[in-house]
Amino acid sequence: MKILVPASTSNLGPAFDAVGLALNLYNEFIVEPSKDYQIKVKKEGDVVFLSEKDIEKLQNLDNLFLKAYKTTCAYLGKEVPIKLTEIIRIPIGRGLGSSATAIVGGILAAQKVLNKKLSLDEFLDISFKFESHPDNVLPAYLGGLIVAATDNEISYIKLNFPEDLKIVVVVPEIYLSTEDSRKVLPKQVPLKDAVFNIQHTALLIAALKERKYHLLKEAVKDKIHQPYRSKLIPSFWDIIKVAYDEGALAAFLSGAGSCMAAICLENEDKVGKAMCEVFESDGIQAKYLILKADLDGARVIEK
Repeated sequence: MKILVPASTSNLGPAFDAVGLALNLYNEFIVEPSKDYQIKVKKEGDVVFLSEKDIEKLQNLDNLFLKAYKTTCAYLGKEVPIKLTEIIRIPIGRGLGSSATAIVGGILAAQKVLNKKLSLDEFLDISFKFESHPDNVLPAYLGGLIVAATDNEISYIKLNFPEDLKIVVVVPEIYLSTEDSRKVLPKQVPLKDAVFNIQHTALLIAALKERKYHLLKEAVKDKIHQPYRSKLIPSFWDIIKVAYDEGALAAFLSGAGSCMAAICLENEDKVGKAMCEVFESDGIQAKYLILKADLDGARVIEK
């Protein structure tokens, strides 16, 4: 059995911990029956800045996919060892939801191996043991643009993302864990900043739904997380500026970073190259990917 799980970008500027978008870049997990647990990790294509040392870290029985798999098996009342081959295409520790792909993949694998189906609530209960924010897990699982709210339970809506828009993702050679990126955030924000973000999140969703693309530059402005996280990424605001100079409709930090993202209707190569050049002027290697929204989410392909 083969499981494909998409990358995701979250926040999209102001929608902190509330919005995530699945992208058409996939980690692949091949699961086969086995007498004991085995794991092999490979990279495929131009996986940006994934070293052999990174692969070694993933290639052990403490692997996140296997943790999610075993946790789901325990929930379902039976554990069956597997041979796992991970094919990594999504940059790690860059704000593209690579951890969410492992969590979603592991839960799906356990359901298929044991021939049992979890409800969405059960799926989320298990996934939240590893990742407590729905803006990566839900897009990875369901695809599309996910708008989610949590208050003891999760409420969400899946929206289609405009098919004519491309997402340019610039990947710098800067590893930035979500934990480290959250440490720089204040515990409280001024009321006016909270109101600003509420207004801009509402404008963002409406602009995408109604295809009022001229509003996106304003809609992705944020005062809650990017002003603080920008200090972790050299020339952050210069990168945003050149994206707009080259014709991007919107530019923002992808998730907790370090990737930067831009939404484009055209000129996507020019935008990606210009953003990379700013990183490189600071002595930081960077590459860019041109992606589109994934509308289908995780999928299982039976052999």
